[in-house]
Amino acid sequence: MAKNRMYLYGKNSVWERLKADPDSISKIYLQDNFDAPYIVKLINAASIPVTRVNEKELIKIKRADRLQGIVAEVNKYTYTSFEKLLLLPENERLSFIFLDSLNDPHNLGSIMRIAACFGGFAIVIPQHSSCEVNETVIHVASGAENYVPVSLVTNLTTTLIETKKAGYWAVGTVIEGGEDINKVSLPFPLCLVLGSEGTGIRYGLQKHLDLKITLPMRGAQLSFNVAMACAIFAHEIAKQRGKTNQG
Repeated sequence: MAKNRMYLYGKNSVWERLKADPDSISKIYLQDNFDAPYIVKLINAASIPVTRVNEKELIKIKRADRLQGIVAEVNKYTYTSFEKLLLLPENERLSFIFLDSLNDPHNLGSIMRIAACFGGFAIVIPQHSSCEVNETVIHVASGAENYVPVSLVTNLTTTLIETKKAGYWAVGTVIEGGEDINKVSLPFPLCLVLGSEGTGIRYGLQKHLDLKITLPMRGAQLSFNVAMACAIFAHEIAKQRGKTNQG
């Protein structure tokens, strides 16, 4: 396969791409017993070439679990320029989610899906020491890549400083010692900084935070993974942002 292509697999992922951007799909492989008329209808409407294969042949094309009988060859994922996002008009400004050293593609895919579901978010990841948007990420995102922009930047700290200069507030999540997310009034526009699964937010980023927030847990002394935590914080951000816009 060409370097500018990648594989999209699973019914939800291909279904969402067919609805959002069918022109990005060059070819679709269907297992010989594939039966999803609503997907086949969109494939035919977009005049996308289809090849029918058996299960073994499909696995040779894309080795992954839960292919669900469908694999699409699509354009390689395109990141959104961060400068473009910063230049959006004030009434279209997005809340940013900065991901510091996130290495699990499943967590990145889940966070993309969370951001897309709540709406009004963009994700920012660094080029180094971080998972990029690959085929596994897009599969887990289940179509979210069509609805939430992701920017790949050279240096996360430099980008955070640039974002603050543009009028954003830097809000970071910490396990202990931050403001209770249930009680704090969040400043807008904001960028939420989430640390890595193991070490949290690096010191170089922490120095530039305007506010640290914590999710109090009164049950077992365990912790949420970064995707679970993102969902809770994103919900609160979306809720307070809605009240701010109404005001």
